[in-house]
Amino acid sequence: MPDFLPPELRVPSCQEVAGVMMRWLQPLVVDGEVRTCPECGAYRDWIVFCTRDDSIWLRCRAGHETKEPGLDAVWFNRHSGPVDQFHSTLEEGLRHLGH
Repeated sequence: MPDFLPPELRVPSCQEVAGVMMRWLQPLVVDGEVRTCPECGAYRDWIVFCTRDDSIWLRCRAGHETKEPGLDAVWFNRHSGPVDQFHSTLEEGLRHLGH
């Protein structure tokens, strides 16, 4: 039914969001290796993004972003908690997560 829930109670669909993100404080180990930022060498306190196309991106505290081919959406879904908030911009989401 199209009017099952009032608009203020509906969450965006997968097609309406660019992706989801979570904070990963500890070192990130992929295939037995600790991931480091290729630009600054940071190895902890990541923001991990899962984009609409199911690719995974890492962002270090300095703001460098790199694609992580060793991880996928299944890994992200297994390690992330429930979505607790939606943000209209990337910057708002980063602020919410302390970056």
